[in-house]
Amino acid sequence: MKTNIVVTGAKGRMGTTIAGLVKQNPELSLAGVVERQGNVEGLEQYNCMVSDNLHELLTKNENCVVIDFTSPEVSMDVAAICADTGAAAVMGTTGFSSEELEKLEKTARQVRLFWAPNMSVGINVLLRILPELINMLGDKYDLELMEIHHKFKKDAPSGTALKLAQVLAASQGLDLDEKGVFCRKGIIGERQESEIGVQTLRGGDVVGDHTVYLLGPGERIEVTHRAHSRETFAQGAIRAASWLVEQKPGKLYTMADIFA
Repeated sequence: MKTNIVVTGAKGRMGTTIAGLVKQNPELSLAGVVERQGNVEGLEQYNCMVSDNLHELLTKNENCVVIDFTSPEVSMDVAAICADTGAAAVMGTTGFSSEELEKLEKTARQVRLFWAPNMSVGINVLLRILPELINMLGDKYDLELMEIHHKFKKDAPSGTALKLAQVLAASQGLDLDEKGVFCRKGIIGERQESEIGVQTLRGGDVVGDHTVYLLGPGERIEVTHRAHSRETFAQGAIRAASWLVEQKPGKLYTMADIFA
């Protein structure tokens, strides 16, 4: 039985990529595409339901998984609509506040929700192996992180950079909110041993570059992940959607659950 997929923000960069890949996948069915009011023209090309009302679309299609890469405000609405209609949702939106994430976790107790700031397999494998690498190196290595994205990205640092930084902090028993340094300027004195630097670059059409630096005495290690195409994230989201239909509500699922 095919998995029914609904794509929100279907005219956006990620939405367009996801909808196209769903159409090519014989195990999936593109049940509908959604855009904001007044922006649905041209979506007829997908030969599926087109709407500016997600709730209405989901009430006409059962057993759907919504794939959403939009904005925190829209994604919160998507989660609430899924809770009301019984649909599931895979979200790759970044920029959520801690309060919004807490609300998503509560909503996930009653509906199947999946959220990951980065859907790529490579990044999520990196998240798993970084603590082991840091533990093996010991506490004599300073931890820094730099990310680069295209000039149209609205949030900074990226959700992926924040997740990586959280893993770096946790591996040393630190709180990123206390030890994260997101900007350096002026006479700031020596670097503190417990700092975790997170720097942001924006420009051009960079899909997403993240580099973790482990800077030790006499040497350094650089671990870099570069996304060459948005299809990397889209394929991860599609994989998550196919996995999510077999799960039950109860928690806010992440990529770590797929690899568990």
